Amino acid sequence: MKKTLTSADYARLIGFLIAAREKAGIRQHALAEALDVPQSFVAKYEGGERRLDVIEFIAIARALGADPLKLLRDFLAGKAPPASRKRG
Repeated sequence: MKKTLTSADYARLIGFLIAAREKAGIRQHALAEALDVPQSFVAKYEGGERRLDVIEFIAIARALGADPLKLLRDFLAGKAPPASRKRG
């Protein structure tokens, strides 16, 4: 089994969190403050340098006002995360 941190599926899962953060209009720094973690925590998981566990995923989704179950259902259904506004 391939390491999940470098898998396309993991990148897609993180894409859902990035899209939720952008949709909420929250910057990495503000999310980090809400989670009581350094901003680098957010930058590292969004950049694929750090793997999240399920508890962290839920806490992040909730801090963004997103439903963690919906994000997971969309992921499991094979949906693509909404496109990032920064790309292009």
